[in-house]
Amino acid sequence: MPLPEGVTVVDLRPPELRLAQPLELLTTLPVVAVALDQIEDGAHGLTPQAGPLLVICERGVRSGLAAKYLRADGLDASAYPGGVPALLRERE
Repeated sequence: MPLPEGVTVVDLRPPELRLAQPLELLTTLPVVAVALDQIEDGAHGLTPQAGPLLVICERGVRSGLAAKYLRADGLDASAYPGGVPALLRERE
């Protein structure tokens, strides 16, 4: 699935994975790094002004949970299925 235009990408991966493979090099869309525990605690700092959110993690499992929490906070959020590997396959 290609990344839809007009979204902000929420990168859930831990810092070492973000540094090893920055999503900013894979897309021109805005990318914000947020930890899952910040989202669970409601301390993510994301607002509706960021526009629709597309949450991506390493394998696609935690992004669904994070999107659910963000929707409960009143944000327009969805998960990217398959995580970073799926995104890389899409770019091939």
